[in-house]
Amino acid sequence: MSSNTLRQKPSTTIAPGFNFVQTIAKVTGGTLLSVTMLTSSIVAGGLVGLAISFRNLPDVRIMGTYSPSETTHIYDIKGKLLASIHGEANREVVPLDKISPELKRAVMAIEDSHFYLHHGINPSSVGRAIKANWEKGGVVEGGSTLTMQLVKNIFLNHKRAFSRKVAEAVMAIRLEQILTKDKILELYLNQVYWGHNNYGIETASESYFGKSAADLNLAEGAMLAGLIQAPEEYSPFLNYKKAKARQAQVLGRMRELNWITAEEEAAAKKQVLKLGKPTSFQKSLLPYVTDAVTQELIQRFGRSTVEKGGMRVQTTIDLNFQRMAEEFIGREHARLQRRGLWGTELALAAVDPRTHFVKAMVGGSDYSKSQFNRATQARRQPGSAFKPFVYYAAFATGKYSPESTVYDTPVRYRDGSRGYAPRNYDNTFGGAMSIRAALQVSRNVPAVKMGRAVGLDKVIEVCRTLGIKSPMEPVISLPLGAIGLSPMEMASAYATFASTGWQSDTTFIVQVTDSSGNVLLDNTPKPKLVLDPWAAASITSAMQSVINSGTGKLAQIGRPAAGKTGTTSSEKDVWFVGFVPQLSVAIWIGRDDNRRLASGVTGGHYAAPIWRNFMLKAMNGVSVEYFPSASKFKRPRP
Repeated sequence: MSSNTLRQKPSTTIAPGFNFVQTIAKVTGGTLLSVTMLTSSIVAGGLVGLAISFRNLPDVRIMGTYSPSETTHIYDIKGKLLASIHGEANREVVPLDKISPELKRAVMAIEDSHFYLHHGINPSSVGRAIKANWEKGGVVEGGSTLTMQLVKNIFLNHKRAFSRKVAEAVMAIRLEQILTKDKILELYLNQVYWGHNNYGIETASESYFGKSAADLNLAEGAMLAGLIQAPEEYSPFLNYKKAKARQAQVLGRMRELNWITAEEEAAAKKQVLKLGKPTSFQKSLLPYVTDAVTQELIQRFGRSTVEKGGMRVQTTIDLNFQRMAEEFIGREHARLQRRGLWGTELALAAVDPRTHFVKAMVGGSDYSKSQFNRATQARRQPGSAFKPFVYYAAFATGKYSPESTVYDTPVRYRDGSRGYAPRNYDNTFGGAMSIRAALQVSRNVPAVKMGRAVGLDKVIEVCRTLGIKSPMEPVISLPLGAIGLSPMEMASAYATFASTGWQSDTTFIVQVTDSSGNVLLDNTPKPKLVLDPWAAASITSAMQSVINSGTGKLAQIGRPAAGKTGTTSSEKDVWFVGFVPQLSVAIWIGRDDNRRLASGVTGGHYAAPIWRNFMLKAMNGVSVEYFPSASKFKRPRP
């Protein structure tokens, strides 16, 4: 800033080059400047002597690399702001040259008009304050320079005490020895509190006037400068008349200093200001999404960095697509209530198989009523939707194909004192049938037998490869989904089938930068082939049969699609998880209290139609793609 900050306008006495010294010398014949410099040296020398008593003061040299805490902003994939995250301080840091000269002049006029002349303290102000404090018998007047205010805000408490004022002065002198005036002013304007949880001039400007600090005019800059001493008292949001009166004081001071003309002062006083709105406590546009993004950020960077690090987070979510999904789930929830399923909740998770980016995620029917995210936090039994993992494990051995014969016949296993005898949903047995047919009509017994044949540890290994992290044990009933998984885990795992075995880490985040644009995290997909392509194509083919002519017939969408229904034996959870080459989606229906939904509620009759209706909306206008045939890949050797 320096010279350009207080650049002279045609009618002012502030010349280009910030010739404050020359200006004052002309006004006073140099006497005031000489007295000021002499007094400054004497007081500074005295304070340096007093500094012996302040050996434990913070080391101001850290200010050379100091950065104020800054608000983190979360955006959708197209750059639309979704939410802002901060701790106590809502702040966005900007360089000095991105702050309006009018604002900088106004702040110095009312807070420290000798800022570019002194060396950390202003002797005349200090003398005036000492006299006032002596007369009142306590600390009632500050006399602080901008530099002193800065060290107080960063290093010291705000308790009025003579010892603290001396500490401020000592540290201010030290600070001015290591930082330029411009840097001190930049730190001050980014550090100071402006009211309504706005820290720093950029956040204050956006809040009070809906514009960047670079665009503030004289009237706006003077009003903001007037807030510093008592931000809430002079807030235009709370008392516009009082804010205008304080603005007039600032403008009057600027006129006294000949930094503006009488005409400029009058025009600024008359200007009716268009106020913005408080930004610190605005709600997220997509709360389920931003909560999940925040958790992912905290896991990677820690809470303190997320709340104070000024990150710029580009998510994988398109605002319009996500809103469509939320509105859709809201309507489907209402429809289920009308069908008598009171207390029922829904969750949706959608993942792009090509990138493993989360495209939509709805954690419940109404975030305002429940912030619990059932799409990512709930662990519910997937029922028969787990069976594809078992059959993939079989296909990956090379010993089995979708046309291999399995037997849907009674069997009992040793498991505890009574043993375990798996049953089918309809309590019948179908005898010999192909794996395709067994999956198509969701027979339980063949799945349990196949799990035993390939090894339950191998099935768990497949699940881990697919990115499923939920706990699971190799119990005999595992192939029937007798473990808790989240809808997001299911959608992500199926997405790897959809991509014929290629996988990247599933994420809500595309990229994270700091406020200066330096990349902190780049989630550009780096797909790895984690499944056998022939086996992945084979299980996809079998799941196509589920939709074409099996339990998932109500999920047909007029294009190639694969999926699987899921219904727990107690009818507490019903699912449909399915995919096309461009999108994998999991739908879950259940109750938070884990009670039974109702007799006859199945994934095929309740979840599959919801999946179908969503996919018709999601894929509207998207070109039809086909799954590759297993015949294009080499079958693994047994």
